[in-house]
Amino acid sequence: MAVDAHASPITSEVARSRAPGMVSDRIFRIVALLGGLLVLAVLALIAYSTTQKAWPWFKAEGVDAVFSDNWAPSKGHFGALGLMYGTLLVAAIALVMAVPVSVGIALFVNEVAPRRLRRPMVSVIDLLAAVPSVVFGLWGIYVLAQPLADIYGSVSDAFAGVPVLGDLTADPARDGKAFFTAGIIVAIMVTPIVTSITREVFATTPSAQKEGALALGATRWEMIRGAIFPHSRRGVVAAVIIGFGRAVGETIAVALLIGSANPQVTAKIFGPGNAMAGIIANEFGESSGTHQAALIGLGVVLLVMTFAVGVVARAVVARADRRLEIA
Repeated sequence: MAVDAHASPITSEVARSRAPGMVSDRIFRIVALLGGLLVLAVLALIAYSTTQKAWPWFKAEGVDAVFSDNWAPSKGHFGALGLMYGTLLVAAIALVMAVPVSVGIALFVNEVAPRRLRRPMVSVIDLLAAVPSVVFGLWGIYVLAQPLADIYGSVSDAFAGVPVLGDLTADPARDGKAFFTAGIIVAIMVTPIVTSITREVFATTPSAQKEGALALGATRWEMIRGAIFPHSRRGVVAAVIIGFGRAVGETIAVALLIGSANPQVTAKIFGPGNAMAGIIANEFGESSGTHQAALIGLGVVLLVMTFAVGVVARAVVARADRRLEIA
C-alpha cells in the first residue's frame, strides 16, 4: 500500500495516538492517577471522619486537650499530654535500640554473610515480622518483666543521687512493667520491619559504585560509608518513619507492658506509665460522650504525629542532600 508523503501532521499525530502502545500508556496513566487519588481520598476521609467524631473533645477541653496531662475520665478531664509523652517515649526507646541493630543486620546480610546463610537469615527476619504482637506482649510479661525489674532496682540503687541519671532511673516498677520494658518489646517488633526495608534499600546501590570504591583501595567499611550510605539515605529514613509508625501505633504489647499507670510527663523511664494506643484499647469499650470523643481524638493525634515526623525527617534529608551537592 502506497504511503501518502503529503499526509498532514495532524493526521499523523492522530494515527500515532491510536497506536496500541499509546493507548496502553494512556490507560496506565489513568489507572495510576486514580490509584493515587484513591489513596489521598481514603486518607482525607479518615482524617475528616475521626476529626468530626473527636470535635466534642477539642471543643470541651480547648488547648488543654493536648497541653494538659490530667486524664481523669471519672472527673471529666481528658488532657492528652501525658499520653502523648508516653507514646513518644516508648517509640524513642524502641527506635534508639532498633535502628542501629536493623542497619547492622541489613549490612551483614547484604555485604558480609556468605550466600548460603543469606536466605535462611532473611526467612527468619520475615518470620519474626509476622509474629502477632500479643505473643510478644505475653512473652514480655512472663519472661522479660521480672528479670528486668531486678535489673531496674540495681541500676536505680547504683545511680541514686547522680544528676540526670538518678532522675531517669528513680522509682523503678517492682513488677517490671515500665516505659523501658515496653520500649524493648516494641524494639524487637520494629527491628524486622526496619531491617527488611533497609536491606532492600542497600541492595539498590549500583554494583559499579561499590566495585569502583574497592578498586580504588577502599576498605569494606569505607565502601559502605562512601557508596552505600549516601545512596541509601532516603530509603533508610523511610524505613525509620515506617518503624516509628509501627512503634507509636502498637497497642496490645504496650498495653500489657507499660504498667497502665496514671499518664503524666515524667523522666522515670523505669517507672510505669501509659500510651495513647494502649488507653484507647483499654477504655474505648466502656466509653461514651466526651470520653469516647477524647479517645477518638487520640487517634487523630497519632495520625498527625506520624505525618509530622515523616515531613520533618524528609525535610532533614533534603537539606542534607543540598549540602552535599553544594560541597
